[in-house]
Amino acid sequence: MPPEPVSAPAVPPEPGADVLPSTTGGFRTPPPEAPAGDQPEAGPRETVLSVVEAPPPAGHVGSGPPTYAPEPTALPPAEPDELGDLVADTVLDGARYGASTLRAVSLRGDSARYRGEPRRDALLTARFGTGEQALVLVAMATGARATSGAHRAAAEACRWIGQAVGRSHERLSEDIRAARRGELKSGLHRLTDRSLGKLRASAAEQGVEPEEYTAGLRCLLLPADPQCRTRVFFGVGAGGLFRLRDGEWQDIEPRVTDTAGEPVVGFGSPPHETPGGDRLTMDLGITTPPSPYEPAPRPPGAPFRFRASVARPGDTLLLCTGGLAEPLRGEPELAEHLTTRWAEGEPPGLAAFLADASVRVKGYADDRTAAAVWEA
Repeated sequence: MPPEPVSAPAVPPEPGADVLPSTTGGFRTPPPEAPAGDQPEAGPRETVLSVVEAPPPAGHVGSGPPTYAPEPTALPPAEPDELGDLVADTVLDGARYGASTLRAVSLRGDSARYRGEPRRDALLTARFGTGEQALVLVAMATGARATSGAHRAAAEACRWIGQAVGRSHERLSEDIRAARRGELKSGLHRLTDRSLGKLRASAAEQGVEPEEYTAGLRCLLLPADPQCRTRVFFGVGAGGLFRLRDGEWQDIEPRVTDTAGEPVVGFGSPPHETPGGDRLTMDLGITTPPSPYEPAPRPPGAPFRFRASVARPGDTLLLCTGGLAEPLRGEPELAEHLTTRWAEGEPPGLAAFLADASVRVKGYADDRTAAAVWEA
């Protein structure tokens, strides 16, 4: 194994990584040796260069082909005065900073393509700052199902978290390099809650219910400093965080219990006791009327998730929405295929990554958004 590079203090990874169903690493069995009596006579030999390449991308895996056609069918409806509201079927991006190579894609699911519905997933990739002090943000969001403004809510969630991270990127970069895990977690929790709070305010302005104009939000922070291999995930909502290491997929999505800690102002539950150690009065579940001077408290939302991990050379980190996380957890053949494509060799180009992320599985037809990071 190559030696670990000298790095700044690293945030220790959180425990609890689960290995996905057994996958194949794409190794080839060597042919048996010939018996001693059948050895060829000595003489000039032709030099043969054998190169083991990853298999070509597959159209689909699993028990059979999906129900829907593999290519887009119907376009979403358009309004002449609202053309800026249109969402492309597929967006693709990539970059290379420090020791990491980034590939990101968001594509419309088979069901939406068939029905002519807009992509509910949104993707934002942005770099804040310059040089080794720069910070790369990948944000992806999924709008609520069966709502007309799902694609707008997802786009707004990405834009608002992007603005919040951009304004705080210098402090965030310092906290990542200095391994200030507690400050990172609480700070990113506040930024996420404020961004989703703006969605609720936007829903009120439009006269719709908050649950009709909301989105799950998942983000990844990548320092451009090559000496810092800390990768920070945070967000709210369904999806997956996976790591391909030594030919095995690990499900490292933070559990709800992993994020327990001090409550953030304006979010979460109050502590069970005062700083002096006195127990607070037990909540008997008796409903109290809201104060006429304060708005009624909103119901608790999805839990905030956070993980700071240290990458190793050869790792591939994959962040994705539910459209890819669900088939990756539910169909072992998809995990096997991506292992053979990504476990060895150079990171794929943009077109190859799009083909890999597009491998279909019967029974899974939602939008897919994914960002993968290869570590040199």
